[in-house]
Amino acid sequence: MQGTIKKNKSISVKTLAKIGILAAVAYILMFISVPLPIFPSFLKLDVSDIPAIFGGMAMGPLAGFIIALIKNLLQIGATFTGGVGEIANAIIGGTYVVIISYVYKKRSNLKGVLIGSLLGIIGMTAMGCLANYFVVTPIYGQVFGSLDAIIAMGSAINPRIHDLFTFVIWVYAPFNIIKSSIITICILPLYKKMNKLLKK
Repeated sequence: MQGTIKKNKSISVKTLAKIGILAAVAYILMFISVPLPIFPSFLKLDVSDIPAIFGGMAMGPLAGFIIALIKNLLQIGATFTGGVGEIANAIIGGTYVVIISYVYKKRSNLKGVLIGSLLGIIGMTAMGCLANYFVVTPIYGQVFGSLDAIIAMGSAINPRIHDLFTFVIWVYAPFNIIKSSIITICILPLYKKMNKLLKK
């Protein structure tokens, strides 16, 4: 009995250590980002959700979401949104992480990764549209002076953008599709090795 308790504690400490390391790696990756000329300058592409995905695949969807949440919480002090943007990013990226991790848990093979990725791309895009339409962009509008200023940034790139709804459809939706698709391409050749490593 005592040996079992010690073993469970050891597993718990080991899991927490892995979550901490992966969250730190994800936080560092947040600083390696590139703007895309087809989107407003405040949207930058990064692959910082990859450690959370690997963590979710190896330790379960909850662990993956916690990693995504921690790396965003660490970023709060360096931003101007009072944490709203970071929490939204954790939820948006976390949606992809949770979906692919859950599917992979049920089907731990390439087919599971592909199905999970496809559902994750759809889920992340939908969540990104909802979060940005109802919460994030209105707050950004207050920070930049007005919501019209944000919409004007989109209109300068795409003339089909003329209000918040079209901004979400023509900016946030394609951005999240591109971002999640690139993340999918990055994890496909690595997921087996990372899964074995993290389960040790």
